[in-house]
Amino acid sequence: MPRLPLPARWIFFALALAPFATAAFEVKLTDAKGQPIADAVVSLVPLDPPAVSPSNPPTKLTPPAAPLIVMQRGQEFIPYVTPIVVGSRVSFPNKDTEQHQCYSLSPAKKFTLPLYAGEDKAPIVFDQPGVVALGCNIHDWMVAYIVVLETPWFALSTTAGTATLADAPPGRYRLEIWHPRLAKTDTRELTLSSATSAPLAIALTLKPDRRIRRSTEKSGGGYK
Repeated sequence: MPRLPLPARWIFFALALAPFATAAFEVKLTDAKGQPIADAVVSLVPLDPPAVSPSNPPTKLTPPAAPLIVMQRGQEFIPYVTPIVVGSRVSFPNKDTEQHQCYSLSPAKKFTLPLYAGEDKAPIVFDQPGVVALGCNIHDWMVAYIVVLETPWFALSTTAGTATLADAPPGRYRLEIWHPRLAKTDTRELTLSSATSAPLAIALTLKPDRRIRRSTEKSGGGYK
């Protein structure tokens, strides 16, 4: 094969990578009343073995080097939902003056942090996939979730109900949607191409929100 001039070689190289080019994929979530759904974890699980080549190495799950943060502040966990990949570490700093005792009884990760305030404890490693529900033994209304995933392609829906996933190679996937108020994880199959597509609109039926709400009134103990 004759050697191509330099510009032509770059064009040939770009065309060789074209089958693996990706486009951002957006999901728009609404409830039964047409209101946007925030705090939903949207992920893509490949259904076919990915094509592997020197220019397209296997995708690896690489946890962030630094621990992620779930803060305890104002007697609440912040953020409410945190999606992570298997092997990630999470710290639970207490920014309140009163003590908290963060714990989880979920099969994916059972742990209990001792009572503490104003200091950071050693991060917890989440080494099994699944949903981890967080609580505080001192404040019953404190609830949050960590969703541990085995795929690098995921996003958390915004207050506008949108979740944008990028860098997933074209192919067949199982789209999974988890939310604290879904009776079960919503799943469906789809095929991604290298071309940009219109946002996928999905309506979900959510269960009533049973969280204990903190009252804005100063009387009555401060909670309801």
